Amino acid sequence: MPHAKRPAPHEVPPARRKGALAVAFFSLAALALLYRYPPASTPIYPPCPIHALTGLLCPGCGATRSLAALLHGHLQQAFHLNALFVILLPLVLTYAACAYTQQRWPRVPTPGMTALYAAAIIFTILRNTVV
Repeated sequence: MPHAKRPAPHEVPPARRKGALAVAFFSLAALALLYRYPPASTPIYPPCPIHALTGLLCPGCGATRSLAALLHGHLQQAFHLNALFVILLPLVLTYAACAYTQQRWPRVPTPGMTALYAAAIIFTILRNTVV
């Protein structure tokens, strides 16, 4: 029985390439919808359940509005809506690109994850206490 050809170490397997293309397609479609129907003018986006229950802003509150502002080229407004999201977006995109090229999710060092959690906690505290 013939063995299936294994891709070279630098090659992305066909199944992974198809999955990545599907994710890219749906991401672009979602971004197009967000661009066309921003949260400020369209009531189709669900409210944050944490904010609805507690009245507190979670680390993700405002991320959708922030992304919509970025799509329209309004960096200052995006930063005002959710600074943590704007700061972390390039890191997340780089991480996803690395995952695609390395054919697996890269391991984030423990100090990096600890710093990320600490940043999210500090950001949440500050945005809920600073007037």
